[in-house]
Amino acid sequence: MLSVKPRFETFEEYLSYNDNSEQLYELFNGELIEMPPESGFNIEIANFLLLKFASLVGHRRVRGHGLELEVRGEPKNRYPDLTIIREEHIQQLSKRNTIRLSMALPLLVVEVVSPGEIQRDRDYIAKRMQYQDCGIPEYWIVDPQTKTILILELRGNSYVEVGSFSNDDVLLSPGFRALHLKVSEVFGKE
Repeated sequence: MLSVKPRFETFEEYLSYNDNSEQLYELFNGELIEMPPESGFNIEIANFLLLKFASLVGHRRVRGHGLELEVRGEPKNRYPDLTIIREEHIQQLSKRNTIRLSMALPLLVVEVVSPGEIQRDRDYIAKRMQYQDCGIPEYWIVDPQTKTILILELRGNSYVEVGSFSNDDVLLSPGFRALHLKVSEVFGKE
């Protein structure tokens, strides 16, 4: 028997869909696209940052890869590797870990770049444009291949590069100034 893939006309229809699995999907042109698992090294990096931010803002305000973010364009949703949410999100996300466009924006999203040109373009170009369009105040692109971290800050309607950090550079986060962290720590050199 052939299984029919569901199609969704609206994001609300998609939100009501449940296939009783733990699979994450991006909604692209009304169709579900399965998200592949992250690499072990990318998970290590995201977990390290999760612990650092949790000590700064509290564990309830830091969400890992399972947080879904509604965005404009295609796909209609993204799953950042790390997201710093607002206090008000904690209650709002208790039933479904999805931040809608109608809600307040998260304070920071972090993407850890997966190997491959398509993935690189997705994080550096497509997601950057979508997060900028949503108005997310700060976006980090953590690149294990180049061992750099690009920090972007929203000024007006556009992201401006705060800096591209490497080696023993101390990260300068506009929204999290109390974070004292070297790039080499993020990539496991210390």
